[in-house]
Amino acid sequence: MEHPSRLIVVDASVLPDVIGKVLEVKKLLASRHEKSSAAACKRVGISRSAYYKYKDCVFSYEDKLTQHIVNLHATLRDEAGVLSNVLSALYALEANILTVNQNIPIDGVAGVTVSLRLANGIQSPHVLETHLREIDGVVDVKILSGE
Repeated sequence: MEHPSRLIVVDASVLPDVIGKVLEVKKLLASRHEKSSAAACKRVGISRSAYYKYKDCVFSYEDKLTQHIVNLHATLRDEAGVLSNVLSALYALEANILTVNQNIPIDGVAGVTVSLRLANGIQSPHVLETHLREIDGVVDVKILSGE
């Protein structure tokens, strides 16, 4: 009888080195720094069999307290460059944009929903809100959710 999957969080320092190396291989493959699992395994120094043994069971866990994920909705005027200026401002604030969804403009404005991860320097999503409101063409900004 197969046991149901059970997830646990364990400090990487107490795990065998192979687990960390499997995570490195997965990262190399996902970022396309290596084209094949064989090349990635060779680069980090593990066998392909070790990689395949653990690859579907080992995942990196990022502490939610350090992620600072924010979802916001902005109403933007239907003018060239407004969305680009918003994205540039987020970049200047060192926000990592995860998703952008822009609706078709109606009555001269378009709704845009953005999910992003804040940099460690920005403590409050409302700092973002204030900066974005100052951009020409931004009609409104609302924080939908944020940690």
